[in-house]
Amino acid sequence: MTRSSPARICKHLLMTPWRVRRCFPRATLDAVELEIKDSEADHAGEICFVVEGALYGAALYHGQSPRDRAIEVFSRLRLWDTNHRNAVLIYVLLADRAVELVADRGAHLKIRADDWQDICRTMQASFAVGRYRRGALMGIRAVAKHLCAHFPVSASAAGAPAAGDCDSSKDIECIEH
Repeated sequence: MTRSSPARICKHLLMTPWRVRRCFPRATLDAVELEIKDSEADHAGEICFVVEGALYGAALYHGQSPRDRAIEVFSRLRLWDTNHRNAVLIYVLLADRAVELVADRGAHLKIRADDWQDICRTMQASFAVGRYRRGALMGIRAVAKHLCAHFPVSASAAGAPAAGDCDSSKDIECIEH
């Protein structure tokens, strides 16, 4: 890792919990949670959405990338522990204006990297103009579309959560420091 630039450190230090809530108010987080829950009726995958305002401490000083942080969060939430290895984390790091998608092995093998990047770019474009709710919901729908194509709900699996899946209270997380 390389050290963060002074400009990046300032952006992260200025990203307060108030600014995070302004971009993702409770109503937006509720809409995200509902969208995830509704989408999971149509596929056997697992979608988890995490918003983090900024990095702090050693992670910031040593220049942890949004991608590395997303992988760390994916692991911390144990999203790799699903029956079909088809969990997808949508990770937003507001201070860096970054969106990262981390897919478990099953989803990663079936969905092209270009498709993931297109979803990230679409979300970032919405966020850049202040349309956080729209960008988040579009991203969730796009991920769900891919999961539906590759991991449809089978009649026997309908309603049966995979071991380790996020429960509804963990489908969305807003990390505040």
